[in-house]
Amino acid sequence: MERKGLKQLPSRGDHNCFGCSPVNPSGLHMRFFTDGEGLFSWVSVPDHLCGWKDLAHGGVITAILDEIMGWSAIYLLKCVVLTKSIAIDFVKPVHVGTLVRAEAKLAERTQEREVIVEGLLFDGEKTLCAKARGTFAVFAPEVAERLGIMDEATRAFIDLVNSS
Repeated sequence: MERKGLKQLPSRGDHNCFGCSPVNPSGLHMRFFTDGEGLFSWVSVPDHLCGWKDLAHGGVITAILDEIMGWSAIYLLKCVVLTKSIAIDFVKPVHVGTLVRAEAKLAERTQEREVIVEGLLFDGEKTLCAKARGTFAVFAPEVAERLGIMDEATRAFIDLVNSS
């Protein structure tokens, strides 16, 4: 799937998230796109995040899938989420420096404050490299703010994303 026909979500340059901040020098700089049913991101794992030889570290692959799954829940449910658990299957190695596509969709709303999201990671040949299933705790933005999970600037950004 190409980016054509997908809507790009806003991005925020005033935070240091490893997954999505465009200004974190060590981060992945993920950008998100949606078709209204799921989220997509194209990312290349930099050399400094390798594991064996020229293979992307499994923890980095997990971080990519955690990020796309979390943002899928945030955008599609119009809420704030925190990861509770992730199960991941590594299907095929990912080489550093190659462009991969991450995608995620909501799988199941198990409780009022819990959702399960599924994520997939494909290489440039559209071959499945990893798949994940994550359970996320769901918070209304005002509750997340009250609990200190996010500040006013983050709340404003979440509101911007959710209105796009």
